[in-house]
Amino acid sequence: MNLAPVLVFTYKRLEPLKQSIEALKKNVLAKESNLYIFSDGAKNDSDREQVKSVREFLKDVSGFKSITIKEAEVNKGLANSIIQGVTEVLENHNEVIVLEDDLLTTPNFLTFMNQALNKYRNSASVFSISGYSFDLGECTYENSDAYFLERGWSWGWATWKNKWSDVDWKVKDYDSFRRDKRRQRAFAKGGSDLNKMLRNQMNGLLDSWAIRWFYYQYKVKGLTLYPVRSKVYNNGFDNSATHTNGSDRRYRPLLDTEHSLEFQLPDAVAIHPYYHEKFSLKMGLRARIISKVETLILKVKNSL
Repeated sequence: MNLAPVLVFTYKRLEPLKQSIEALKKNVLAKESNLYIFSDGAKNDSDREQVKSVREFLKDVSGFKSITIKEAEVNKGLANSIIQGVTEVLENHNEVIVLEDDLLTTPNFLTFMNQALNKYRNSASVFSISGYSFDLGECTYENSDAYFLERGWSWGWATWKNKWSDVDWKVKDYDSFRRDKRRQRAFAKGGSDLNKMLRNQMNGLLDSWAIRWFYYQYKVKGLTLYPVRSKVYNNGFDNSATHTNGSDRRYRPLLDTEHSLEFQLPDAVAIHPYYHEKFSLKMGLRARIISKVETLILKVKNSL
């Protein structure tokens, strides 16, 4: 099995990064995998010491086939860091596995990702592989370890060069899209948050590579493979996070605790009706409102 290089993007949070690297090292395929770590530059003087501490830690990272550390001289921000970093690595590789510094992986994460990358490499419809999955329960009428949905996810994912290289990061057709209610309704089938995220991105209120990635996937009718039991846990819901904070209850996964190294992956590349319905509830307006209320309650408690 060809192993994809693993990319980790980090900024200033040392403790989550340590935990993320330690979990990744416990993966069965870690010693056979090439690791690339992208360290973003400090945004301001107050972040400089934290970035320095992260880079000191990175000097001693071990446990992988090879380790390449890329230190940015200036702050790029997460979106530009990921777009540029993934593009750079894909110049010399056909696929990548991507993590951020607040993601904890199960010991079979790399195994699942590589098996899926190999199985669907030649499928025009499969756009990406997600290592994370919501707790959607388990479908009782089949035994597959994974399922397909029309939306991607950014918490531990993988893709191929031929899918990444064609993405329109400038979203050149946005003016026509924002005037087309039918297309907006179709895009929203992947989640009630998508249209607002894309609007904020295009209005300069958000700096996200992921929403542009999701939008392009929608345009080409691509699908993402998800594990039934998540291989990733997001450990980044705290006040120091840039993109994730507040209540994490909605996002707590059905975590893989068996750590199997063989997976029954679906042969049919099609949206799974059971998981699509469950996912739609998780990403629906009602679930988002409940999550916002939980976040407000959490903030009040933390302020007392």
